[in-house]
Amino acid sequence: MKRGLVLTSVLAMALAVTACEKKEKPANNADGATNNAATADGGTADTGIKTDKGVDATAKVIKIGTLNDESGPAAAIGKPYAVGKRLMAEVVNAGDSGLLPEGWKVELVERDHGYNPQKSVQAYNEIKDDVLYIGTSFGTPNTLPLLKMLERDTMVAQPASLSSKMAESKYTPPAGPAYYFEAMRALDFAVKNGGGADKIKVGIVYQQDDYGKDGIYGLEQAAEAAKVEVVSKQTIAAGQKDFAAAVTALKEAGATHVLLTVLPSATGPILGTAAQLKYMPVWIGNTPAWTDKFFSPDVIPSAVFANFYVVTGLPYWGEKVPGMDKFLEAHKKYGKDSAPDSYTLMSYVQGLQGLAAAKAAIEAGDITREGFVAELNKLDKFDAGGLIQPINLTKVPYVVSTKTRILKPDFEKKSWEVAGDFQDPSGYKAPAE
Repeated sequence: MKRGLVLTSVLAMALAVTACEKKEKPANNADGATNNAATADGGTADTGIKTDKGVDATAKVIKIGTLNDESGPAAAIGKPYAVGKRLMAEVVNAGDSGLLPEGWKVELVERDHGYNPQKSVQAYNEIKDDVLYIGTSFGTPNTLPLLKMLERDTMVAQPASLSSKMAESKYTPPAGPAYYFEAMRALDFAVKNGGGADKIKVGIVYQQDDYGKDGIYGLEQAAEAAKVEVVSKQTIAAGQKDFAAAVTALKEAGATHVLLTVLPSATGPILGTAAQLKYMPVWIGNTPAWTDKFFSPDVIPSAVFANFYVVTGLPYWGEKVPGMDKFLEAHKKYGKDSAPDSYTLMSYVQGLQGLAAAKAAIEAGDITREGFVAELNKLDKFDAGGLIQPINLTKVPYVVSTKTRILKPDFEKKSWEVAGDFQDPSGYKAPAE
């Protein structure tokens, strides 16, 4: 498989200086272990735990970085995503969570790149020496420029992205099935929903980046296997405002089912434009095409979502699955009045993945970056306490899971109906071992 707050330079320099001023001065240890006396085997004399960057074994603190979008075109996702990691930290630091060994806490080192790849690189360089790993690297186009640096620094960056490009790197483990699999599953649903491959015409609107490429690639592969015609392929840019040309092209092509590999900032205007043009195909959005703010009619009239579905491998808020009650209790206690949002849940789930590896590394006596990566790559059938379908991080390129499902928004309940259960896409063939 092949497979966006703009900061001024002065402010960026100020942030960098502030970060340097606040950084704790490490002990002069030959092996790079911080805040502990070094031992001959690279461990620490007083804790027995080997460390390098972002960990204070004496104070029992792990520093976790986040590179997010809370001001750019994906802020509708980025803001609740930030809440998820903050919630995770609150739960751990309150104690008795079992997510880390007793007494251990986490500290978040947060930056906002505004969905701008250059700002993402700048922010990474500001914090890379102060953290054990990046708990959120938001967006495919903002994570791709980091790949070589992550490898150089032995730094894991958990991507807020399900791009198959992320899955190709050992240091960017996905939290669920790739957009590629979502797109293929969307085609399966379109065929069933439309009454057969010969009765539908498929279109796609996709973002001009590697997120979008994943959508078009998966759709085309599935369409070829199912012998379905893709009659219109429309590209857009992140932050684009006018979608009349794209929607008109889809309508003129007669597309009956349209995949949206876009951000929520595009989904609402696309559906609104289509409604104005009296064009109502079946819309199927990749996971990032939706935001729970759409449940409010003050954002966009609910009627425009009459034919809208989401394809995803992730859970939704309040779903009756193991672990949900515990999460909801934590959100009620530590969520600081944040609204229910599926991206908060998704971010929290991803955070549990990182903590599972960190806990194992501490218990193994090696929470260096290499030790963290080693434990991460032992995670198999990881289900975040029952919140997600089991995923596998033992093989790179990662195929953490291939099962996704189709959800339809229920605006009265502000929740979801399952329109298609979890299953593998019919057009996918696993590579030979």
